[in-house]
Amino acid sequence: MDREKNIAIERRYLVPFLLVGILFLLWGLANNMTDTLLAAFKKIMSMSDTQTSLIQFAFYGAYFCFAFPAALFIRRYSYRSGILLGLLFYALGTILFLPAANTESYAFYLAAIYIMAGGCSILETTANPYVLSMGRPETATRRLNIAQALNPIGSITGILLSKHFILNDLSLHSVSGTYASLGVVLLILLVVMYFVKMPEGKDTGTQGRLSSTFSRLMKNRKYRLGVVAQFFYVGAQICVWSFTIRLVMAEMSVSEAKASNIYLASIICFCLGRFFFTWLMKFVSPLRLLAVAALCDALLAAVAVLFHGTAVIIALIGISFFMSLMFPTIYGIALEGVEDASTGGQAGDAKIGACGLIMAILGGALLTPLQGMTSDKWGVNMSYLIPLGCFAIILCYARYVAHTNTTRCEGLHGTSC
Repeated sequence: MDREKNIAIERRYLVPFLLVGILFLLWGLANNMTDTLLAAFKKIMSMSDTQTSLIQFAFYGAYFCFAFPAALFIRRYSYRSGILLGLLFYALGTILFLPAANTESYAFYLAAIYIMAGGCSILETTANPYVLSMGRPETATRRLNIAQALNPIGSITGILLSKHFILNDLSLHSVSGTYASLGVVLLILLVVMYFVKMPEGKDTGTQGRLSSTFSRLMKNRKYRLGVVAQFFYVGAQICVWSFTIRLVMAEMSVSEAKASNIYLASIICFCLGRFFFTWLMKFVSPLRLLAVAALCDALLAAVAVLFHGTAVIIALIGISFFMSLMFPTIYGIALEGVEDASTGGQAGDAKIGACGLIMAILGGALLTPLQGMTSDKWGVNMSYLIPLGCFAIILCYARYVAHTNTTRCEGLHGTSC
């Protein structure tokens, strides 16, 4: 019986879990393919950095704008319906790259990116709590880490696809053809998920008024601070990766192409870290691992600030390794007990709560310019004070939750009394 309780993915949920797991790979692919578009459009359309930065604004802006409507949609209908809607938007956005190429309109491209990212936002808002619901609450955080392990695989795939199909042939048609081909894959997956039997994940209880849901969530300090921690985590991740190539170039005096190999190595270590920490969660509580990882990343960021040469390169790769568990772990911890009646929660609260954690992705858009300004004024090494501060905040969150759980006789295993 104890062994069954420790199983993260029960047999009855295996096929739905695998299908939903593919979605984690697909939005990771979109994130990293979009990063390459800044360099592509700068070269193809002779644009300034300010103009190309609108790509990230459109992408992360869509994440922020679509998350709450997505939460309302799945709250009214089901997780399965949310996934189908997200895939439809994602596919539509990628296919719109074709007419954008024909018109050679940058505004058209931005609209396509916005719609595509909106689909990714709907998928993230839906898939994360959907995975948490596929089994026992005791194994929910570990289950989410397993699914999230596919995300960096998508990131690596996106980098390789961009490098081979876009950056080796810089033209609007190579950009659009690559994205449209992805759209075909998405439509096929949409059809498969429409016909395969999936758990609806629909509320069985009374949902109550939306204002009541907001009130309960705002009174839940662990959730509220979890959104803050997620904001700073995403900000730290985008900051670290956005400036990795520049820092490597400065430390090793190499070209962008060679420096990008360190970036790729960081993503690979991020991927390996996801699998390693997911396995480790069988023996160590997710909360304790989050605290250790945040402390290690803060120390490694300090190395990037204070040292030079090989030590900085090792620190950059190490930061990615320890960041790997943070997003799903903060997500799982923040949503623990949200629907538990004993803590004042109610069925359906997790769907609205999930959108707050996805909207926190806005941290990536707001903190990266701050790091850029720091870099311009004091140098790229000093700019890593920004992610250092973010990791310190995450450490404080982990320690706060651990203290709260201890006070409530919950221990450090993330389970309710």
